[in-house]
Amino acid sequence: MKPGSAKIAEWRRDPVRFVCEVFSATPDAWQAEALQKLGAAGRKRLALKACAGPGKTAVLAWAGWHRLACYAAPNEHPKGLAVSITGDNLRRNLWAEMARWRNASPFLIAAFEWTGSRIFARDHSETWFLSATSWPKTADLDTIGRTLSGLHSRYPFYLIDESGDAPPNLLRSAEQGLANCEDGLIITAGNTTSQTGLLYEVSSRLRGRMEDGRWEVLSITADPDASNRTPRVDIEWARQQIKTYGRDNPWVMAYVLGEFPPGSINALLSMDEVEAAMDRRPDPGSYEWTAKRIGVDVARFGDDRTVHFPRQGMAAFEPKVMRAARGSAVSVDIANRTMAMMNELSAEEAYFDDTVGWAHGAVDILRASGRKVYAIQFDKPSANPRYLNMRAQMWMEMAEWVKGGGCLPRISEMISELTMPTYFFSGGKFQIESKDQIKKRLSRSPDLADALALTFALPDSPKEKSRFARRASADSNPLEYDPYAWMGI
Repeated sequence: MKPGSAKIAEWRRDPVRFVCEVFSATPDAWQAEALQKLGAAGRKRLALKACAGPGKTAVLAWAGWHRLACYAAPNEHPKGLAVSITGDNLRRNLWAEMARWRNASPFLIAAFEWTGSRIFARDHSETWFLSATSWPKTADLDTIGRTLSGLHSRYPFYLIDESGDAPPNLLRSAEQGLANCEDGLIITAGNTTSQTGLLYEVSSRLRGRMEDGRWEVLSITADPDASNRTPRVDIEWARQQIKTYGRDNPWVMAYVLGEFPPGSINALLSMDEVEAAMDRRPDPGSYEWTAKRIGVDVARFGDDRTVHFPRQGMAAFEPKVMRAARGSAVSVDIANRTMAMMNELSAEEAYFDDTVGWAHGAVDILRASGRKVYAIQFDKPSANPRYLNMRAQMWMEMAEWVKGGGCLPRISEMISELTMPTYFFSGGKFQIESKDQIKKRLSRSPDLADALALTFALPDSPKEKSRFARRASADSNPLEYDPYAWMGI
């Protein structure tokens, strides 16, 4: 049933009640505090400066629906724009969250239509809406500054997600939209990953400096010692991160404490860069001169996988994934699979993750058979003073290979594995966040990416004739037998 005008007016003044009654949801204490700030009249600017995982995207979605449902007058309707750091990020996160909460409310389902790029009132589709927007991949700063232009309304609103790394000049057109409005809103949320992004700009320089209303900044933390910590981040996990890495670790500062680190935290690779590598077709001349090598990431726990990832120069090929059967001779199984793959591909080298000794058995078996095998310990110091350890070196060199023309097989789960990790500088050395940190956010181990990274432990070298190389023959192929067939691999 459509609510009456009195109820709409009540919701407009009290956004917390709107969320409780329209979505049957109970906001956390910090979420309720943020919502209360939206009920005041006039021009409003609110920034959510947050750790990872406190429910900030839900608040942006609630704010969007509150504006759409409660702000209208005769012949005047709310108009909004939503943006994120990329169009893909907007679709996966905020726009999906808008759909989720609409589907939780019979009133909103009846009153508004949701599409992949636009939400609009069914009876006023052209003048009552929220549109998803983004800037072109090749946009300069002036173009980005015009991204949020074009809204003419008494009730404009702007939702800016993932603003930790968004360009500050994105605000320029949003501020223009608020200049001549009766009641407008800019609300932004993000992690504290950079001192050059929009979130830092509004949290520092612009805070409290608007003549017609100031930027209000709400800080959300997962600090286990804070009385106002978000309950959505596991407190024991937060304690472990602080114990392991320290409070002054940039990753801990940004993702656990919700504080800006002294330097930026950056993604190693963008989605566009990974997609481009998957679209490339390797030129044999760019890789045939190099030795073929296989990176082997050995499973440590039951939910992890052992991955064999082959690469030759600028071309990476389809990896093989195996899970050891319970009670099986794991080292023998992995060694046999590696040996078979080296024979099949005429690969000359194999690089194992032997960080805590998990690969010892397989490495010994292969070395006894005369194979060229390297046991790599991710946490050991790199010979290159630029990097904190071998893991940082291999991942960074893998990222540079992708950006420099490397060809990847098209495997959808690799996109998130390669784009999720972030890096920062500690003591002047390049450092990548830990595997456990990535696994926490990815909800799985980045086994595919780690296996590929292992192939960058040493520089590429010219191939040589191997006495173990398989000779192609149409008549005889002794490797057709697969000792793992019974495992379903």
